[in-house]
Amino acid sequence: MDATEKFSGRAKDYAAGRPGYAPAFIEYLYDRFANLPQATVADIGCGTGKFAALLLSRGTTVYGVEPNADMRTVCAEELRGFANFQLVPGDAGSTTLAPASVDYVTVAQAFHWFDADRFAAECRRILRPGGAVVLLWNIRDPESTFKRELSRVLEAHCPDYHGFNNGLTRDDARIVRFFGGGYARVAFDHPLHMNREKFMARCLSASYSPKAGDAGFAAYMDALNRLFDASAENGILTIPNHTVAYIGSIG
Repeated sequence: MDATEKFSGRAKDYAAGRPGYAPAFIEYLYDRFANLPQATVADIGCGTGKFAALLLSRGTTVYGVEPNADMRTVCAEELRGFANFQLVPGDAGSTTLAPASVDYVTVAQAFHWFDADRFAAECRRILRPGGAVVLLWNIRDPESTFKRELSRVLEAHCPDYHGFNNGLTRDDARIVRFFGGGYARVAFDHPLHMNREKFMARCLSASYSPKAGDAGFAAYMDALNRLFDASAENGILTIPNHTVAYIGSIG
């Protein structure tokens, strides 16, 4: 399946279940790039607008580039109140944006799906001189017991599961190659607090998750509910997590 279609039918769960990003990271970003409030950003693979909303709320102009029609529909609804937002049908290798039209490129929770070489060429085309690229993810604490238990459930019930974030690792070779070795890595504590409904939506939003009607879906849902019951306290599940970003220029 084309990676751009992996999230078809998942947009509502994505909007309901996916977390935002660490407030401390947003503060860091706006401190590091003083012109960001007045800047224009291309948020590539913007999904339902989770990260774009954090930029838009501070006055930054954002082009949200998203290839999946289902995601675009939900994104348009989620961000309808922002006059400084423009939703663009496009992908990482062909954004359709004008040359030298943006100050920064951001990618939240999506770079691991990209053809990195095509994306790098597109960044060079659309970025203004001195522009930078920010790649970011929410990364569950690899040492947490909960992550190990969740991985066991996914391995047992999700045939398409091959690790979180498409197997991405710290300082992954794909990231190193994209930046040419020159980048800054920053991480901010961002524990996630989820009730049952949000946890289930988060799991169902994953590209590898079975959908209703698929073989094994009921067993998968049962396993997730049992994991929640075993891990939550007073109806709230706390997941150790960090917002991690890689920031650099594309030569």
